[in-house]
Amino acid sequence: MENKYPKAYKEVIEILKYVPKESVDKIPQEMLEMFKAKMDVNYDFKIDTNKEFEEQILLEETKAILANIFRDYWATPSQRKEIEAKDRYEMQKIEEEKMKKYNIDVFNQKNNSKKIEEEKEELPAEVNKEKFFDKIINFFKRIFNI
Repeated sequence: MENKYPKAYKEVIEILKYVPKESVDKIPQEMLEMFKAKMDVNYDFKIDTNKEFEEQILLEETKAILANIFRDYWATPSQRKEIEAKDRYEMQKIEEEKMKKYNIDVFNQKNNSKKIEEEKEELPAEVNKEKFFDKIINFFKRIFNI
């Protein structure tokens, strides 16, 4: 199995070149240095500025790293709360699928279903067209249904 993270780190570093400095400064310097130290310097990746951010061909690992950066350093408290609610909802769905698959009896399935539905209702969706950096932010908002 190929380790794609060195390539993903290279993609993240290239993408961050198009992000405003004040936003990049919110990311811990140690993390940025780790990306630079562990990135695949031989991997040729360039951003096509003629394409929308959503149209860029990125590794799944790159998307995951950027999603974590967005959640941890760029999201507002309300966005972070919505992302965490979406994550809890998705984890609950995965757990329910496992329980159905392996025939595990759940103590209180009705309460679990109600919680999932309540969290699902908390997830509004909004989309704005703006600058390249804002497109990156909006991409993650759409991923997390914010």
